[in-house]
Amino acid sequence: MPSDVKEFLRQAAMQVGAGGSAGFVEVCIMHPLDLVKTRLQLQASPGTGVAKSTTYYNGVFDCIRKMAKSEGVFSLYKGILPPVLVETPKRAVKFLTFEQYKRFFMFGSDKPTPLTFSLAGLGAGITEAILVNPFEMVKVTLQANKNKMGQVPSTWAVTKQIINESGFGLNGLNRGLTATIGRNGVFNMIYFGFYHSVKGIVPEYKDPVQEFLRKVGIGFVSGTLGSIVNIPFDVAKSRIQGPQPVPGQVKYRTTFGSMMIVAREEGFGALYKGLTPKVMRLGPGGAIMLVVYDYVYAFLDDYFK
Repeated sequence: MPSDVKEFLRQAAMQVGAGGSAGFVEVCIMHPLDLVKTRLQLQASPGTGVAKSTTYYNGVFDCIRKMAKSEGVFSLYKGILPPVLVETPKRAVKFLTFEQYKRFFMFGSDKPTPLTFSLAGLGAGITEAILVNPFEMVKVTLQANKNKMGQVPSTWAVTKQIINESGFGLNGLNRGLTATIGRNGVFNMIYFGFYHSVKGIVPEYKDPVQEFLRKVGIGFVSGTLGSIVNIPFDVAKSRIQGPQPVPGQVKYRTTFGSMMIVAREEGFGALYKGLTPKVMRLGPGGAIMLVVYDYVYAFLDDYFK
């Protein structure tokens, strides 16, 4: 085997291993906040003409308290199986494709530029979204279920129900695909663009603790900025994939159409529902992913030399 091909395969294997490890660790730690975010995004604001559910959440901690009381403490991990099943390959694909997309966006430069990192992140996010959207559809359906944990159907049962009722297409298991593409594409464009650009500017520390904190800080800001910019797509995605206000009537169909409905009926601020738990998750979660990726990649690189 030619040496350049062997080196490419070695690099790809390390990117997959490091990316998969980063995704698995992040979802196990941060999933409850993802669930809270989805619950907040699914509920319509009072006075919109939509019947309010028996349980209304007034923020992150109120949602956690009410869920734990009425559905059980372990309800905070509803819908975790789909992301656990998909996070390892999802993050592996994201980091692998990011590294490959970088090659296409050098634009004659001898080293990657901020534009290179941003466009590669956008491409990686779009690729990731196409792969994970069916899992997202199942996850949101499970997260929207307010029954106690023992009464919630299994992941496989929900998947079969969606397929039997609506099929695999854009009205079924792939409902909300364009919103997921918008959400993941925008987030990763900012996430990777900011992290790698700033990491190259802020000097490295020789002290391992200071260097760790440097990476965590940059990763936290990257995840926070990405969350703030992309959340309208996330709200639209939750409304499209979640239960419709009136059973049997589809109110939220398209990404921008859903955004307009939410803004018109509930105000522009409603497009930022769930921002607090999203930032609480993807700020530190983004830092966790990038730091775990860097350290696992360095370990594998040293191990397989």
